[in-house]
Amino acid sequence: MAASPAAALAQARRVVVKIGSSLLFDADHRAVAADWLTSLAADIAELRRQGREVVVVSSGAVALGRGRLNLSNGRLQDKQAAAAVGQTLLMHAWEEALAPYGLMAGQVLLTRDDTERRRRWLNGRATLEALLGHGVVPVVNENDTVATEEIRYGDNDRLAARAAQLARADLLILLSDVDGLYTADPRRAPDARHLPLIERLTPDVLAMASGANAQAGVGTGGMATKLAAAQIAASAGCATVIASGLTDHPLKAVAEGARASLILAPATPLAAWKQWIAGSVAPGGALTLDAGAVAALNAGKSLLPSGVVAVSGDFGKGDSVRLTGPDGARIGVGLSSYAAEEIALIRGRRSDAIEGLLGYRGPSVVIHRDDLVLEDR
Repeated sequence: MAASPAAALAQARRVVVKIGSSLLFDADHRAVAADWLTSLAADIAELRRQGREVVVVSSGAVALGRGRLNLSNGRLQDKQAAAAVGQTLLMHAWEEALAPYGLMAGQVLLTRDDTERRRRWLNGRATLEALLGHGVVPVVNENDTVATEEIRYGDNDRLAARAAQLARADLLILLSDVDGLYTADPRRAPDARHLPLIERLTPDVLAMASGANAQAGVGTGGMATKLAAAQIAASAGCATVIASGLTDHPLKAVAEGARASLILAPATPLAAWKQWIAGSVAPGGALTLDAGAVAALNAGKSLLPSGVVAVSGDFGKGDSVRLTGPDGARIGVGLSSYAAEEIALIRGRRSDAIEGLLGYRGPSVVIHRDDLVLEDR
């Protein structure tokens, strides 16, 4: 287990990096902080060169749109208009920053429903996986053009934590205007002590969080929201690093041992995901499998449609289903890639027949092995 921010970054396979508006937006010029973004893009390119996958959660659309439209803080519809204009400016900035390194940016806009409703969660996860599989750098932001106060995340720290869950990331890096967690706000308490390693987010640790940096003038997050995000990430087996983004090449600085705070997670992302499947989702139906499918699952394989003998229950895509063997013995539980009526059509058939039977090319498996928990395992 990593014992420092640098070690955590060195060991991570998939990293989510969150950038706040106060870092990306140049308030003096009401535009993107282009030189800083160029340095961050170089850091991302280096992580990619090392074989790591990177997802970016980038604030800045509303601030950029307000700058272009010359708007001040005001009505919700003005904020949504600013987001609509600013999102194009934000993505153009990311495209320009990443292009010299041969990297492509892919826009992913989310609302809270996308990460809290299981079917939309699975669709979002599939999109991220596809983008990463094609070598694209996903750039995630809240869909402020349609989000109302009732369906907003509230801040991009929480959005970043949900994106880390969605991507099954090993590490979430929150770039901030301070270089980690202190026992008190270092801007107001010169004797505040820096905490480089937090093994558990106890009530005492959470009480150390301070408010947002009012001097920045943009953004909504503070240390309290960063620790709340770290709690969300930890529940998914993802560690969190809180580091300064006030210097150029902030990720390189973390890798080289710059002061930052590492908040550990109690399990790996996959283990945490499977624990959630096993204990937090009530099965909506059941699948009866043949002996060959049972043997394949016990060997660590995914469930193919050819191994399904019978379907019961009325469940949808992404719902939990119970698995039983030909003798009725419980095998395990998993999240279905298809609705019950679809599995009834493809059961007992080869995966290459799915498109012809359903009319669209869906996943080749009924339940992926990563979405499956077996009994007594």
